[in-house]
Amino acid sequence: MRGMSLDSQPHPADRTIYAATLKPHRSLGPRGFRAVMIGAGLVSAFCSLPFFVMGAWPVVGFFGLDVLLLYLFFRWSYHTARAREEIALSALELSVRKISPKGDASHYRFNPAWVRLHREEDEEFGLQRLAVKERARLVDIGGFLAPVERAGFAREFAAALNEAKNGPRFD
Repeated sequence: MRGMSLDSQPHPADRTIYAATLKPHRSLGPRGFRAVMIGAGLVSAFCSLPFFVMGAWPVVGFFGLDVLLLYLFFRWSYHTARAREEIALSALELSVRKISPKGDASHYRFNPAWVRLHREEDEEFGLQRLAVKERARLVDIGGFLAPVERAGFAREFAAALNEAKNGPRFD
């Protein structure tokens, strides 16, 4: 039975060499979001008060609309932050699973022996695109990472991919 040896250890070829979950970064947490929204609401109320007193009450609605739009854009940003990419690499298989913010998943599998990393770099802005390439198939990875983070991930992943191409280690 492949995959398990007599002492119930996984077969070296099935050992995970590299695993990563990539998620979009959002610097503002729930407490910060609440503080920004309260601050924006207070500033809006303070600035709209003179217009209300002068009888130009429709201006108050436009100030409120600004706060509503700010809230909606933050909620949209947090929704898109639910996207992620799960990457698992063994000597036999590279698995890339992309999960959209809605929860829809796309799964791609590759033979690590045939995989190459496709990079598009800009002198000024750094690594702009990173993709896994096998023959004619090209799958982008880490698209939502900043160029510096993408470059760091590319270095780690390239080293793990080279280890996978060398084959399993039998100790």
